[in-house]
Amino acid sequence: MALFTNFATLSYSGGERSSNTVTGEILETVSISKTAVTNEYAAGDTVSFAVTLVNSGTAPVTGLTLSDDLGAYALNAMTLYPLRYVPDTLRFFVNGALQPAPTVTAGPPLAVTGIDIPAGGSAVLVYETEVTAYAPLAPDSEITNTATVTGGGISAPLTASATVRSLDRAELAISKAVTPAAVPANGHLTYSFEIVNTGNTEAGAADSVVLRDTFNPILAGLQVSLDGAAWAAGAQYSYNESTGVFLSTAGAITVPAAGYTQNEDGTWALNPGKVTLVISGTLQTNS
Repeated sequence: MALFTNFATLSYSGGERSSNTVTGEILETVSISKTAVTNEYAAGDTVSFAVTLVNSGTAPVTGLTLSDDLGAYALNAMTLYPLRYVPDTLRFFVNGALQPAPTVTAGPPLAVTGIDIPAGGSAVLVYETEVTAYAPLAPDSEITNTATVTGGGISAPLTASATVRSLDRAELAISKAVTPAAVPANGHLTYSFEIVNTGNTEAGAADSVVLRDTFNPILAGLQVSLDGAAWAAGAQYSYNESTGVFLSTAGAITVPAAGYTQNEDGTWALNPGKVTLVISGTLQTNS
């Protein structure tokens, strides 16, 4: 919708007079809406968007251009883009039927030119974006990106935005090491388990983290600690010396959330949360 005003001036030998001001309204025949196919994101994710253009007029609208700012934001006089268009992913539908894609310039920002909409019809553009290193990842972060349509006789740019939010959860990985690599019969052996959290929330007691291992060869005289704090059998873990099965108590292991810091160039650095579980004992040998 666009408003306009106008008035007339009358000149004659006795002077000049102005009319009253009238106000009118131009009704746009094209409307725009934008939705995110997925509402959450994490580092390296792909996020899809759909932009819908509707022509309610009785004549076709041609030569439209759509631009997407890909969530651009300013930092230290820089413009950063937390999203990147994934090449060759644009799908263009007119009245529900797939059409050849218009001209796409990846940018950033993304630009799509040569969009036509038939009278009383609609056009839908669906495309994928990749989360970049400029995307915030801390809890409750979000990216808002805006699509703008111009051209085709539209009196003023049309805009629509969609917001996606950070996926707030723990993301765990585990690695195992043994020392020494070569051990004599009845020797002492130590296993170290490093548990890393690259997610933005703690893996706490409610997450019921459980570590299970079957030691072969079986260990006797088990000693267990988490980040240097001794564990007690029956409280934080159970162990069967007949089978070698070790099982941590659900929730006894908690792993802190990763931390995030933004570098001077605008990229975000991830500092994983981690804990180390150490289990040692003496090899059991058959008598």
